[in-house]
Amino acid sequence: MMQRYTIGILGGMGPLATVDLYRKIIELTPATCDQDHLHVIIDADPRIPDRTAALLGNGPDPTPWLIASAQRLEAAGADLLLVPCNTAHAFLAAVQQLISIPIISMIEETAEQVSRLVPAGSLVGILATAGTIASRLYQEALAHRGLEALVPDSEHQALVTNAISRVKAGKLDTETTELALTAGSWLVHCGARALVLGCTELPLVFPEGALPVPIVDPTRLLAEAAVAIARGERPLPSQTASGSSVWTEKLSAKQA
Repeated sequence: MMQRYTIGILGGMGPLATVDLYRKIIELTPATCDQDHLHVIIDADPRIPDRTAALLGNGPDPTPWLIASAQRLEAAGADLLLVPCNTAHAFLAAVQQLISIPIISMIEETAEQVSRLVPAGSLVGILATAGTIASRLYQEALAHRGLEALVPDSEHQALVTNAISRVKAGKLDTETTELALTAGSWLVHCGARALVLGCTELPLVFPEGALPVPIVDPTRLLAEAAVAIARGERPLPSQTASGSSVWTEKLSAKQA
């Protein structure tokens, strides 16, 4: 019998995004009965402070909450952690230091996949929270692979922010889709050869095949990686969570 690992999902950011990741894990798992599926432990605490607000200097540091959730999951038996929130990855280096199981980076998984889809030197459009954009998570991960991130201007970023807020409020409707699609179309018009849905709310409303470039869903890529690792088809990695502890250091200094 193959080695199987238990997946921990550090969720609640937001709840619908957490459900989306778990659903994709289920859909991607080869199974003919309940027992073929993977052991998944979910800790979804929606009280975790807003990650974008923290990164922009308008809210408390979520790191202690993220650490507490990660430690609960490790204590419950998780062998690897998934965090279905792109913006939270800016804080994960500090979290990784205080747990002994690896956090699988959706940023790295996504950048690696994009590098296979487009030629070196290509522009890659990023639809994400203002916090993710400010943290430069995708810009740096793509640059390491010879790609250049293209982010919305202030007008189109406002549309993305509105779309994300609407999904968090449960408004999975045409208006929300149009907001995200308008921003994505603008990035393609500006030369993006691929588009990353860099906020876990966006895959819930962004239609597949809506634009003439590859549309990359980091949630799905994270689910694919987790299923492969948990089923023993890919090695369990060492502690390699992406993200910069610099953000936590800045926040700690500011709040001291």
